[in-house]
Amino acid sequence: MTFRLLPKDVKFFDLFVEDGDNVAFAAGRLHEMVDRFDRLDERVAEIQALEHHGDEIDREINRRLVDAFVTPFDREDIHELTVRLDDVLDGIQAIAETLVIYDVTVPTEEAKRLAAIIAEQSVELVAILRGLDGLKGLDHHLQAVHDLEHEADGLSRAAIGRLFRERWDPLDVIKWRDLYAALEETIDAAEDAAEVVERMNHKSS
Repeated sequence: MTFRLLPKDVKFFDLFVEDGDNVAFAAGRLHEMVDRFDRLDERVAEIQALEHHGDEIDREINRRLVDAFVTPFDREDIHELTVRLDDVLDGIQAIAETLVIYDVTVPTEEAKRLAAIIAEQSVELVAILRGLDGLKGLDHHLQAVHDLEHEADGLSRAAIGRLFRERWDPLDVIKWRDLYAALEETIDAAEDAAEVVERMNHKSS
């Protein structure tokens, strides 16, 4: 059984889609930044602006959550989904800023793929959020988020191993170990968001 908001308050679902679109846009910009590695300051500024917009969306969701007499899902789940999406966006911003702060000159191939995974997960999250109103056709997208996280696990472990196996400069080892951790944490946050929706789906079935 699926619970709905009051008929006139369809904005709640729209806000989740807007939040997801914003995350996906930021993830795409990060992927472009890591892949092309040009106009770094401009790209970071754009991602920062998207993060600020995400905060505005989150505040509106939380305001409606407080004001709503009827909510489509448990209030705790709505709040947690908002938090997890914000974690993805915060992670994207942190990665972009760290690339500049650490004065990275050439991204590794592993970093490029991990950034691409974040972008791909975000596209799947948008599809999931678009399906919240009805909770139909989500399984394929939820599984895709999990599969991408699994790929990232193996890739990040191999990338960190390569830092030591190939005897990189110690400073570069520190830089890339931090960056790989940030990339992996952001990918994990996207999976956490998907798991919140899975819980919502289970409670509503």
